[in-house]
Amino acid sequence: MESVASGASAARDVAGGGRREALDGAIVVDTGQVRGHLDGVVREAVEETLNRLLDEEADRVCRAQRYERSPDRQDTRSGSYERKLQTKAGEVTLKVPRLRRLPLETAIIERYKRRESSVEEALIEMYLAGVSMRRVEDITEALWGVRTSASTVSTMAQKVYGQIEAWRSRPIEGEHPYVYLDGIWLKRSWGGEVKSVAVLIAIGVDADGYREVLAVAEGTKEDAESWRNFLRSLKERGLAGVRLFVSDKCLGLVEALGEFYPGSSWQRCVVHWYRNVMTAVPQGKVREVMAMLKAVHAQEDREAAEAKAAQVVEKLGSMRLGAAAKIVREGVPETLSYTAFPREHWRSLRTNNPLERLNREVRRRTRVVGAFPDGQSALMLVAARLRHTAGTRWGLRRYMDMSRLREMDRARAEESTAETTATETTAAA
Repeated sequence: MESVASGASAARDVAGGGRREALDGAIVVDTGQVRGHLDGVVREAVEETLNRLLDEEADRVCRAQRYERSPDRQDTRSGSYERKLQTKAGEVTLKVPRLRRLPLETAIIERYKRRESSVEEALIEMYLAGVSMRRVEDITEALWGVRTSASTVSTMAQKVYGQIEAWRSRPIEGEHPYVYLDGIWLKRSWGGEVKSVAVLIAIGVDADGYREVLAVAEGTKEDAESWRNFLRSLKERGLAGVRLFVSDKCLGLVEALGEFYPGSSWQRCVVHWYRNVMTAVPQGKVREVMAMLKAVHAQEDREAAEAKAAQVVEKLGSMRLGAAAKIVREGVPETLSYTAFPREHWRSLRTNNPLERLNREVRRRTRVVGAFPDGQSALMLVAARLRHTAGTRWGLRRYMDMSRLREMDRARAEESTAETTATETTAAA
């Protein structure tokens, strides 16, 4: 009986195992297909949402929905065009509406423009920093949502280089009354040694008061020949209407300015001049002398500033600081050129701070690279950072009220005309 029972039990176990095997094979889950289906669903949802947002933006610009008759309507649709975008969900196709008269500046497209610009800059930075290609592929996948090959990354970097070069050599349009000049030093590898390379930068304030990055160029060093080539390039590209250049007293820069822009004034950066004076002042007297120098540039006009400077020179002599007194006496006229311009602009014209702040941002971005493989690589990364900054609020926000300069010019013209008339009347009498 026991053998019969055990045989029956074994038969049940075999039968049960067979049923389990059959059930196990009855449901087969293809995880690849499921994942692909889910990705497709998400991508379609993203595409549909973005296109709906584009339509809503077009309706807001037109002030009426499609086919709606409304007295408030400002424009009508004129079809659409397709644009591919890479998103975290994959590539989607946007149908961007066209309007007949008004431009459609959509926040969606602008958002992806900013993102693509950041990705381009990240690609250049990773390339120059010596990041392995596998790591670059991983990072681009995280940033762009698509894994790019080594050849794609290389091709993309070269394309970006071409865009940056075109931006650097673009024509300069309109007048720029105020121009700031400076150079930034970076390290490069040369024949197994690490040497320094200078990148020269110019930014300007146009006739409407907006800032613009005018030029970025490599200079072997901040010498007369480098500045001469830099200014020649600015002149050839169309820089005109410059009333005042602001810079440090770099070697050869002042002479080069006189050669290419003889009718423009030059303002020596007050902060750099202070530092120059401090090299001849003992540490214990730095605060006192600094307060004296700042008092010179706190005066209400040039005559008062020159009178105050004369007092400072006399005081420094009595403090037995003859070297510092000589620097002040010889250099103070170079720091007072800003007084010939509207008082509302003085704070921005006294120093090279507008460009120094930009240089700090450039240094922050280039510090991670260390030594560049060559000067061209350094130039490209600096130019990429400046181009990105120029497209942000830095370049889109009005920096100065230039109507003050125009009012000053009109007042001086009227004063000159009155003086000429008075002279002619006196001569006739």
